[in-house]
Amino acid sequence: MSAEKFKDTAVVFRAFSDVKRIQIIEMLRRGERCACEILTELEISQPTLSHHMKILCDSGIVLPIKEGKWTHYSISHEGVRHAESLLKALTDKDS
Repeated sequence: MSAEKFKDTAVVFRAFSDVKRIQIIEMLRRGERCACEILTELEISQPTLSHHMKILCDSGIVLPIKEGKWTHYSISHEGVRHAESLLKALTDKDS
């Protein structure tokens, strides 16, 4: 595996390496959410949410949808498939 491929893998799996990000993913499993809803439910600050959402969006797991001053977020099924394929490549002895 090339260094660039390892970097891509690390970016994706960083999304799953924090309790708050996992909570956000769990929230999004139930459907699209506005940033304001995530803020309220997790009781975190706007800068903290922005930090987590940047990591989730950079990973491809979460899609941002800008609507006025708020951003709505949803799970990217393509991003999830990509994460699954990376995990399989890392753990499958036949890969």
